[in-house]
Amino acid sequence: MSNQKCLGSVLGSGALALFAALTLVTSAGATIVPGGGPRSLDCLAVFDTPVALGNGVRTIRCVDGDPACDADGEANGECRFPVAVCANNTSEPLCTLQGVQSMFLDHSDDNGDPKFDPDFQALQSRIENQIDPINTDPDECTSASNITVRLKGPFPGNRCRQSTKLLRLTSTSTFQNDRFYTDTDTLRLTCRPAVDSCDPTSLFDGTYDRIQKQIFNNSCALSGCHDSESTAGGMLLEIGASYNQIVNATPTNPTAQGLGWDRITPSDPELSFLYHKVTGDLGPGLGSRMPLGRPPLAANLIEIMRLWIVAGAPEIGWVPGTDS
Repeated sequence: MSNQKCLGSVLGSGALALFAALTLVTSAGATIVPGGGPRSLDCLAVFDTPVALGNGVRTIRCVDGDPACDADGEANGECRFPVAVCANNTSEPLCTLQGVQSMFLDHSDDNGDPKFDPDFQALQSRIENQIDPINTDPDECTSASNITVRLKGPFPGNRCRQSTKLLRLTSTSTFQNDRFYTDTDTLRLTCRPAVDSCDPTSLFDGTYDRIQKQIFNNSCALSGCHDSESTAGGMLLEIGASYNQIVNATPTNPTAQGLGWDRITPSDPELSFLYHKVTGDLGPGLGSRMPLGRPPLAANLIEIMRLWIVAGAPEIGWVPGTDS
């Protein structure tokens, strides 16, 4: 794939001349993206990606499914951006620093950070294992790590909206010229919906897959809540674990137990503790509405959950009324 092909589809042909003149291209065809700040510091760390604009513009905009910039090549509700990190880059002549002491990507540490992102954690792991600061070797790079940006939606009417992730990398030099230097680099990744790509049946495998990806992944299986590190309330809502954790499963809340509720009671929303938690229909001793500290779920998503429960809470297949 070529850089010009991707930028032609994403940014328009008018940007191609600017791209050719201003980006720095490695021998492998990837693009070095100086992340910002003074050029005298911008060799400590750079991003390395197949698609980007140079000259201070650090945003990759990709249409879902465009094979020139979306690594999975499918209109499936998300864009996958391959991103690597390089230390001690030699492309900037104004920067003579060589040697990184530390490199840290924001929101890559699963320590209760509400913005923790496992994709960032994977890239940080590559930095630690493949660059392994302290490192003074020139042009030392990680392998590429896919950063997945999922579209917002689908909303009623099968509409989706673009979504963005921001990578922010802070690197500190080894002790040079009687001081330590700090370089902060950013890269913004934006995924835009393709025409007619927001039909839920093309984005999800079935009703429960939609509940998992559009409700649990976005609002529940997060750091400090129902992820594998926290398992708040003894409940894990990550992909592959959530179904058995909720359907016909006894809640840890003693009041809900006393009422004879399961987390999800197939065919009966009124006996389903999780349904009460997302609607906020809670009496004394039943805790707070979920997601805690976040906006309530959209009405259409609550209705999808209700219809799914009424239909017996199937793990596969589409329940009528949940596919639009």
